[in-house]
Amino acid sequence: MNTKIAIIGLGYVGLPLAHAFSKKYKVIGFDIAQWRINELRSGLDRTLELSGQQLQEAIANGMEFTNQLENIADCNIYIVTVPTPIDEHKRPDLTPLIKASESIGKVLKKNDIVIYESTVYPGATEEECVPVLEKFSGLKFNEDFFCGYSPERINPGDKEHTVTKILKVTSGSTPEIGKNVDALYASIITAGTHLAPSIKVAEAAKVIENSQRDVNIAFVNELAIIFNKLGIDTEAVLQAAGTKWNFLPFRPGLVGGHCIGVDPYYLTYKAQEIGYNPEIILAGRRLNDNMGIYVANQVIKLMIQKGQKIEGSKVLVLGITFKENCPDIRNSRVIDVIHELQEFGTDVEVYDPWADPEEVKREYGLDLLSSIDNVYDAVVLAVAHDKFNELDIEKLKNGHDTVVYDIKSKLRESDGKL
Repeated sequence: MNTKIAIIGLGYVGLPLAHAFSKKYKVIGFDIAQWRINELRSGLDRTLELSGQQLQEAIANGMEFTNQLENIADCNIYIVTVPTPIDEHKRPDLTPLIKASESIGKVLKKNDIVIYESTVYPGATEEECVPVLEKFSGLKFNEDFFCGYSPERINPGDKEHTVTKILKVTSGSTPEIGKNVDALYASIITAGTHLAPSIKVAEAAKVIENSQRDVNIAFVNELAIIFNKLGIDTEAVLQAAGTKWNFLPFRPGLVGGHCIGVDPYYLTYKAQEIGYNPEIILAGRRLNDNMGIYVANQVIKLMIQKGQKIEGSKVLVLGITFKENCPDIRNSRVIDVIHELQEFGTDVEVYDPWADPEEVKREYGLDLLSSIDNVYDAVVLAVAHDKFNELDIEKLKNGHDTVVYDIKSKLRESDGKL
């Protein structure tokens, strides 16, 4: 078979994957956003996952970008890398996944393979996506077309653990298709592959990876709250405990992003659907979801202790992205800190040289500072961008009563930290 691959969704996951496959196969990147297609064709990736040189390299290898379905109609492998968010009630929102399946169904042909990479709950591929593919193609699953699931393991902003250097879990809707999917990924993944026995196993493996991290971070967040009440330095405690060989090196913080702060809700949704209430996972989610409010309250308490007037005070928040050295603002929990500080009547300004001002305005209604020209009554280090190492915190203070709160434990001196 002459393999021709269509990557559906060209964000943080799809674009690096398309680039990797383009070195060995004919690849067409499909995205519904015309502006995204235009910027990629011009050699620009605003996610910064690929450099301009890497994009030009992929284009030179024959990779194309399109938002027209007819341009992917002659592909025989379709890989879906669209987002799977949650709604305002923290329930899975499969809309992008269903829409992508509808589009593929319109061009699906006999013997084609559709592989999903988007994070879902166990069973979603076969229970939600396959019926859509059958409906829009008129073909029969596992007779006319086949499916696979290979969960994405992209770490936005990480230039060391890139897509080909992270071991890939694979699966297929039949044993033979499983081997085919595994061989496809093995041809580009230098770290190796792991063929799971079924699509459901692969789906479950993905969703528990981030659920496990979420619970562990919730644990150290709770420790941070306890140690703060006891007047103990949490970081010092974790360093001491970390001298034991099997102590896990998790650190407290705001848990956002499109993975750790979202994926557990996919698992808990499915668990509740079958009549089980997942207590530990939901408890961890509740604690992590409330950390932004906790941080803001700690900042206000420290300001009051220093005799500051809260109403109208100026607060600088450093960072709005969900993690350091990355432009991704999706599900950033820094916004919880900002909103809570605003509820107290403070005047909050936000500075983040990594974030796209237009995207922040559209997503959160905030105007980012282009430069820092004021002094502040409180400074909150929310995201540990390397660029913040160059800042002179002393010059940001509005006198000796300014509160410096270090969420990421990166500053040598601060009034408070997690």
